[in-house]
Amino acid sequence: MCRAAIITGASKGLGRALAAALAERGWDLVLDARSEGALRSAAQEARGQGVRVVALPGDVTDPAHRVELVSAARELGGLDLLVNNASALGAEPLVRLADLPLEGLRAALETNVVAALGLVQEALPLLRAASGTVIGVSSDAAVEAYGTWGGYGSSKAALDQLSAVLAEEEPGVRVWSVDPGDMRTDLYAAAVPDDEDMAARPLPEEMVPAFLELLDRGAASGRYAAPALIEASR
Repeated sequence: MCRAAIITGASKGLGRALAAALAERGWDLVLDARSEGALRSAAQEARGQGVRVVALPGDVTDPAHRVELVSAARELGGLDLLVNNASALGAEPLVRLADLPLEGLRAALETNVVAALGLVQEALPLLRAASGTVIGVSSDAAVEAYGTWGGYGSSKAALDQLSAVLAEEEPGVRVWSVDPGDMRTDLYAAAVPDDEDMAARPLPEEMVPAFLELLDRGAASGRYAAPALIEASR
């Protein structure tokens, strides 16, 4: 039986890596990103595995775009997995709270929290029918106090709490907050452009096995750290 997933922010980084891995396992995909060219490339890569892929460029903060994503999943036959991966930093590079533009904080909250919940709400009927899974891509900045990470971290902390409450309210749907750790991505480079350890950061592809492990064992709802899962599997 075919399985289908929606992945936001799927044109590069973790979203693209996860899309490629799921396509290799035979998943049909609905992919979202703001960059049409990069999204088209990611979709073409996934289609190389012989699966159905719908690429819908747009902004997850747009309610009409969220409806479009879920409608595409419905056309594929249902929805087994929703990955809220699209993220906004709020400031590039990151700055101390004293200097954080409030409009930047609002943008981070709108993308990382409000849009994520909006997409969950739109997708819930399909997820309930499939006993599906919701993944909120989190961050260690959601639970640790790192200088300059206050705005972004607070948005991810809010996403974690929404995920925890959703799991309580929707026992028929698995809900995971997954912290992938610091990775060698454009998002991290924009956040900390002068990171001297950037070359040593793992690539997103190296964290994908943790997500696949959670799917394979049908893990209980909760918060997981991908680096710890990877380490435990060695």
